[in-house]
Amino acid sequence: FVGRHESIASFESIKERVVIVNGLSKGFAMTGWRLGYIAAHATIAKACEKLQGQFTSGANSVTQRAAIVAMNGSLKPTTEMVAEFARRRAHVLTLIASIPGITCFAPEGAFYTFPDVSSYFGKRYGDTTIESAEDLCMFLLHTAHVSTVTGKAFGEPNCIRLSFANSMEKIEEGYRRIKTALALLQ
Repeated sequence: FVGRHESIASFESIKERVVIVNGLSKGFAMTGWRLGYIAAHATIAKACEKLQGQFTSGANSVTQRAAIVAMNGSLKPTTEMVAEFARRRAHVLTLIASIPGITCFAPEGAFYTFPDVSSYFGKRYGDTTIESAEDLCMFLLHTAHVSTVTGKAFGEPNCIRLSFANSMEKIEEGYRRIKTALALLQ
């Protein structure tokens, strides 16, 4: 969303030593298809091919055909998708800023935010005490009916992960519910 990406493979002096491992999930809206690829010098690619052939199975033919169409097609849908995610990102950051006690850095490229929710640790609602991000995730699931992911798996135990890969209407409803639930904590 911000800045311009420059591939390390674009530098001639190191091009032969670069291995790019990528997939089609996000760039071509093919999440769940589980198709990836490498781009590398022929010598490296041949070695990777031998290795890959020993421990993984091949992608099905439908997925392979879809990937060919995606990679050879117009980039217009991808460009439009990136613009839409940038719009959602800006709106989500405004929604997060309206929730007391939450701090959040702006994501630079992913469609997730990773707000710090530690200001809610030690707060209570009824018989529930929030002692961790895991507790807060469960509280939000049961109270606001919003599913979140703890940051512990990503090395940030004070954070939760929230996706904005949904319609603007559902995003707004989710954040409304989160804000209402968090206001219950004392």
